[in-house]
Amino acid sequence: HEDPVKKGLLFAGTERSVYVSFDDGDHWQSLRLDLPATAVRDLTIHENDLVVATHGRGFWILDDMARLREFTPPLSSSTHLFRPAAAYRVRWNNNTDTPIPPDEPAGENPPDGAIIEYHLGASSASPVSLEIRDSAGVLVRRLASDDSVPPIDSSVNIPFYWIRPALTLGSGAGVHRFVWDLHGAPLAVLDHGYPISAVFRDTPLEPRGPLVRPGRYTVTLKTGSETATGPLLVKMDPRLLATATTLNRQYALATALAGDMKRDHDALAQVRGLRRQLAALRANPAADSLKAALDSVDAHVAGFESGKKGLAGLNGDLAQVYGVIEGADVAPTSQAEQAVLDLKADLELTLKMTKSFTETLVPALNRRLKAANLPTVLVGARGTVERRIGNGEADDEP
Repeated sequence: HEDPVKKGLLFAGTERSVYVSFDDGDHWQSLRLDLPATAVRDLTIHENDLVVATHGRGFWILDDMARLREFTPPLSSSTHLFRPAAAYRVRWNNNTDTPIPPDEPAGENPPDGAIIEYHLGASSASPVSLEIRDSAGVLVRRLASDDSVPPIDSSVNIPFYWIRPALTLGSGAGVHRFVWDLHGAPLAVLDHGYPISAVFRDTPLEPRGPLVRPGRYTVTLKTGSETATGPLLVKMDPRLLATATTLNRQYALATALAGDMKRDHDALAQVRGLRRQLAALRANPAADSLKAALDSVDAHVAGFESGKKGLAGLNGDLAQVYGVIEGADVAPTSQAEQAVLDLKADLELTLKMTKSFTETLVPALNRRLKAANLPTVLVGARGTVERRIGNGEADDEP
């Protein structure tokens, strides 16, 4: 069977398998993949899918054969980014689903996001990265093969087989596939959890970064000194009627909240780092003469951490409003808009007070510590930030 799109791309069925030729039949190679060893009686091509009829084991479909159409023999020794298929922007439902039991036969839905495939002619000694930018050239997401993969919290109150495995970019020779979930960078939130709607081995940790808007994006693959670029089209869920104005406002607010959570999270890490140093000094018998000063500074810093408008509480409030904004593709309410403004004002005030305190009283404390031949405290030192996952058990992240 000849592909109607690419001249010279042929498919052939045999008594035990199916084969493909890229040079009009001069050379053939197996395309069996996970097809059982069975007779292939008929072949047809429907748009981008290759459909195989075995007349005994049913129909087998090779989804999206665009990579075969794009492949040419010279690619075997080069770095190449295959043109991604259009991705649909679809939000998860909010039903309280649980996965079908593993022993129950079931099909698998297409991956949740944009499928990005690339080929490396040789293993890369340097990290492989993907950068996704919007039509204005703004970086939306960056992923790299050396990104750290957080461990699964053993205290979650759901079966491990519900959880979506973390994906990393491959850096070895050959073809690699990566699925970008159409979300921005992970959020700097303290409380994470798994949604009430669960899918077997595909339930992501929430909340995720802002869901991108429909439009044209650019994907850039970088490996060592080589770079490859390709377009990516993100389409709107055809079942929804949200306007571009609504989606733009929603994305702007979600992005602003994500930025504020990051600022809050970083400041909280520094505050806890400072408190950790103060605790070490207070436990040092040589600092007994400065105990009152150390206690006073620690009390002030504790207020910035967990006071009425402390950084820990603000992080949770920001995340809660973020969930409202990102909950559905509808215009943000006036109450949500005002909540974003109010929380930003509270955060700015807390950050200003924290900075003013650390720039005045901490240097004064350091002078006294230095005079007493004691270690001084470093304001920029990062501490640990508790990150709650699943059923609320805390996990420390650096």
